[in-house]
Amino acid sequence: MVTWAQVSVEEPEFAARVQGRFNTHKHKTLATLRKDGSPRISGIEATFADGELWFGSMPGALKALDLRRDPRFALHSPSVDTDEGDPSAWGGDAKLSGLAVEITDPVEIEAVLQARGLDIDAFRDSHLFRTDIQEVVLTRVGDPTDHLVIELWREGEELRRFKRK
Repeated sequence: MVTWAQVSVEEPEFAARVQGRFNTHKHKTLATLRKDGSPRISGIEATFADGELWFGSMPGALKALDLRRDPRFALHSPSVDTDEGDPSAWGGDAKLSGLAVEITDPVEIEAVLQARGLDIDAFRDSHLFRTDIQEVVLTRVGDPTDHLVIELWREGEELRRFKRK
């Protein structure tokens, strides 16, 4: 299982920029797969803590049921648009994909909730997932601003950089 800590050790500068994109705002976008294989897009909060990327959902939420059935997911950072008309002012977008691993041990759930400062009784029945990260992508405007720069990390591979016009 690949944790966020592993990505951070292998590519610390890249991981810091990705985490920075995810931390720009509280709400992210999660993609899961429905029973029929079609995509489901949901808003979600995600947290980097103790070398892991975590997210949860309310009891019985469809996104959680999707992940129980098929753990594949994609997570997109908040998109921040600038009104300045300057493409270089856009900080970029980050994406992660992999497998969601549901935590079901009550002792572990309680420890995670307590570490995050959350009310254990209020969230005890919620779904809690840690991630097995398979791919991380960071997209930003290049310099000069006539192209995009796409950086791609996958386990066991060198960080790759692409330019797209």
